[in-house]
Amino acid sequence: MFVTWLIQLKFGVPIQHFQGKSCKFCDFGGYGSVLGVLLLMGYAFCGFCDEFPVVSMPLGFEISGLDRSRTWVSRNGVFAFGFFKGCQKTEDFDGFVVGIRYNLGDEAANVPVWTVGGGLRVPVYSTVRLSMDGRLVLFANSSNLIVWSSNTSGLGVQKATLLNDGNLVLTDNSGKVLWGSFASPTSTLLPGQSLHFSQSLRAPSTKSISSYYNFLIQPSGELAIVWESNVTYWKTHTSSSGVSREARFDANGVLRLIDVNNKTVWSASSKDSEDPSVVLRHLKIDTDGNLRIYLWNSVLREWRVGWQAVENQCDVFGSCGLYSLCEFNSTGPLCDCLSDDSNNLGTGLPVPEIGSSRCGKMADLASCKMNTSMMVFKQTVLYGLYPPQDVVVMLSEEACKEYCSNDATCIAVTSRNDGSGVCTVKRTSFITGYRKPSIQANSFLKVCLVPQAVSARANLHGNSNQVTMSSKGSINHGGNGKEFAGAVAITVLVTVLSFLSVQIFMCWFIYRRLKQQAQTRIPFGKDEQMNSHYSAIVRLSFEEIKDLTSNFAHQLGPSIFKGLLPNKTPVIAKVLNDVVVTEKEFRGVVSMLGGMHHRNLVHLKGFCFEGKHKYLLYEYVPNGSLDKWLFDTAREHEVGNWQQRLNIAIGVARALAYLHLECQTCVAHGNLKLENVLLDENMIPKVADFGLRRLLRKDTASSSETPSERDIHMFGEMLLQIVTCQRNILDTTLQQLVNGNNDELQIELRSESCKEFEEVERAVSIALWCMQSQPFLRPSITEVVKVLEGAFSIDRPPLDFRFRQEERVDID
Repeated sequence: MFVTWLIQLKFGVPIQHFQGKSCKFCDFGGYGSVLGVLLLMGYAFCGFCDEFPVVSMPLGFEISGLDRSRTWVSRNGVFAFGFFKGCQKTEDFDGFVVGIRYNLGDEAANVPVWTVGGGLRVPVYSTVRLSMDGRLVLFANSSNLIVWSSNTSGLGVQKATLLNDGNLVLTDNSGKVLWGSFASPTSTLLPGQSLHFSQSLRAPSTKSISSYYNFLIQPSGELAIVWESNVTYWKTHTSSSGVSREARFDANGVLRLIDVNNKTVWSASSKDSEDPSVVLRHLKIDTDGNLRIYLWNSVLREWRVGWQAVENQCDVFGSCGLYSLCEFNSTGPLCDCLSDDSNNLGTGLPVPEIGSSRCGKMADLASCKMNTSMMVFKQTVLYGLYPPQDVVVMLSEEACKEYCSNDATCIAVTSRNDGSGVCTVKRTSFITGYRKPSIQANSFLKVCLVPQAVSARANLHGNSNQVTMSSKGSINHGGNGKEFAGAVAITVLVTVLSFLSVQIFMCWFIYRRLKQQAQTRIPFGKDEQMNSHYSAIVRLSFEEIKDLTSNFAHQLGPSIFKGLLPNKTPVIAKVLNDVVVTEKEFRGVVSMLGGMHHRNLVHLKGFCFEGKHKYLLYEYVPNGSLDKWLFDTAREHEVGNWQQRLNIAIGVARALAYLHLECQTCVAHGNLKLENVLLDENMIPKVADFGLRRLLRKDTASSSETPSERDIHMFGEMLLQIVTCQRNILDTTLQQLVNGNNDELQIELRSESCKEFEEVERAVSIALWCMQSQPFLRPSITEVVKVLEGAFSIDRPPLDFRFRQEERVDID
């Protein structure tokens, strides 16, 4: 009775849940009763101890992330279920995952074989529980937010069992399997496990970013490894007349493709397939995009590769990541940065890990101070990642290079010099590539032309007049006295002219500096009156601000006034008089804002800092704010254009991506809302008030989120407003969106095409991911842009989504 009481106290369930053939210590007869009493008493006091070999667990059983030593181990001790780190490297730690891993002692050997949600990251305050309704549920924090569920409620589940083959199953009282992890593989196949048509293995995610590599069965019947759904870079070739529907991984290390007639139409074997001493194997698609069969070496206690699909790692699409070049040699793949324009490392520095590019973004060609030039890469193929499709034209190598040089939209080209005349044009800056000694192709990358580079080319390729030296180091004239006198006269003349030139240049330079300093007090000189796109940031006095705004006669908002430049160009003046900041700090922020140029950002024209008067002068955007356009009843017919609304959302997302990723330092907006998005005459969105959080010194982000993560949350709210054309997004509305009830929201589309509804669903899904209360669940802004553009797919957000309404900092 005492033992029964201990069990019921621990689990809250009757003792009979532990009885049966699946429980190793539940036979209380003879000496087993003593062992059972001791073990169960120890468990009641110490919790679910590490590697406790109880195979089955009853309803109500749970494991907490706070005590990760509690792992549920299979009877043979090979597999364990519980919490473990999402990444084995401490510096890359980004949360915990729940799933099944090997239980081989060494942490490096205990690789995961199945994970909840495909590797969903959760914080330490999380719990996985076999709920009383029969669901296996993962709660992300102490507030019982469900982020994953087995969806088995009401099916009669009575217990969970971790089998010796690594399959986690939920069964009823009769032992019938109602759900199993083998039926929903993530990145790995264990012996005896199959991959069926419409399923896929996805490479493990890194740093909370979903992988884009998938291993699947294509509709035509071949096994393939693809990048997203766009690029297939490896596949099998079969001649079977039947359509393949299953890929099976056998215990002897053979991967077989089986058709509908149960006939093997293709197979690949691990090199140890005939070795009886090898008892542990698995098939896995790795983070680097390659598919491999691993075998366990019990002597060295490490995993060895027995087979891999892509022999040359550089043939894996995007192997080295963005702005990188992959080259394979005898030691393996090496990654170099493409260009010196890369901000972080530069050309020639290797990237330690394949698939983890550390090369910075290349320079924006539109901001080149001089012209552009073409960098040459011999025996190299370049290709675009986002989007992956390149444009093909038929040109010779020289004509291919010239074509890109003269095309402002061209970033790089690859010319096949194998006689085919194929020239692939890349119009995206998201470029990567590979180099092979045997490849018959040369590539050309457009880069900014800088004076140093021009000088270097002149020194390398120019003709220089050399003066010969004698063995004693004196000049060997080789002429008579007259020639010597002439040379002296020329030398004196050149010296005098050089001195005069230097003096003239110095006078001109001083004159220019004085003129420029004078111009800083003259806001609108001749150049500005002639050119409405004058980009210099000018400093204005308060009197000049009053003149421009006609003494603040035309007010557009609580702190915004319309003005007019002498060249009749309209501008707006934003009042910041309440901001307490030094002039040095104010000018530092102005300098930062003035250096930001993006088609979806409002451009800064000038500023005023004079006593208590502080103003920023921006370009005027004629069509007003996005909220007026969306909710103005007089324009109701216009907001029904879904494509226009989608383009506006993409433009705002691109502006955020520029602020977060492409500036020298990450700039958080801090107050993103419909009122701060303006529309120009072509309905192109322009984000206003960015970067002002630094002036205000206010940060609404909680301790658990960064300012950029807060921006993502605010963008999610804005995106839902754009999709639904509703200002107030309530909890009930959000729940409808989560459940997929888009019809109830009366989303206005001019046509009911499948493409538009897919775009709406994609926008709703990414919006809900952006609004997750846990910052680590939110996507990066780059992922948001690619999802909205249709380049990336998006998983459905958690069903138990909770909307969090927070305070804003208004800076109007």
